[in-house]
Amino acid sequence: MSIVKAKKSLGQHFLKDQNIAHKIIDSLLPVTAEVLEIGPGMGVLTRHLLEQGIFAVKAIDIDQESIAYLHNEFPSYHDRIIFGDFLKTDLSAWYSAPFSVIGNLPYNISSQIFFRIIENHQLVRQVVCMIQKEVAERITATHGNKTYGILSVFLQTFYNIEYLFTVSEKVFDPPPKVKSAVIRLTRNAREHLECDENLFFRIVKAGFNQRRKTLRNSLRQILPPGFTSDELSLRPEQLSVEDFIRLTSEIGAFQQKI
Repeated sequence: MSIVKAKKSLGQHFLKDQNIAHKIIDSLLPVTAEVLEIGPGMGVLTRHLLEQGIFAVKAIDIDQESIAYLHNEFPSYHDRIIFGDFLKTDLSAWYSAPFSVIGNLPYNISSQIFFRIIENHQLVRQVVCMIQKEVAERITATHGNKTYGILSVFLQTFYNIEYLFTVSEKVFDPPPKVKSAVIRLTRNAREHLECDENLFFRIVKAGFNQRRKTLRNSLRQILPPGFTSDELSLRPEQLSVEDFIRLTSEIGAFQQKI
């Protein structure tokens, strides 16, 4: 079967360097038995995962051409190489126990993929992925940094995040216009937030949607009348995850008294 043509509309850039593929696979820690690969493309990671034999592997891709190619390459794994959209998949129907995620993520939907992972943080124990270097730096940024934002806070709330290594654009076909990076997310010990989770998400989003304003202004539609806090004089990037949790808890407690 001929090779799969990378599709710009799907943000596809196929990894062709076997050494990089091995480094990515070796970065996956044996914390779960099940692994889901997102966007296997032509199977450079899939092949190493299957040959390693450590994990029970599923792969999902929205590209029918890629799925047909992989079914031909790995006929004995036909049922575990699935045509579908990760963003629309009910992961709880696939997994009753925790699993890990791996993949060379399409750059154009990487943020959406991370939001889906956040929604399923109780199931997803580990993520090893290659993404645009700029996005990797944003996700791993600490508070006080200009690149620290919504994804930084949400992911760091539930995961320990490591920037593993940078990847040249030359190892892809076709080469992207930017450098890439591999990061690892490992589920932390936080099983639940010590505040209203929905309110926490609302506060973080509202704060960073107007990140140049102080929280007193950006949270105006959320704050109950009469509520005060020293944090309200700060901008959102100045607050750590713990600061956001504490602020949310204080707002929630104040609302209950009204």
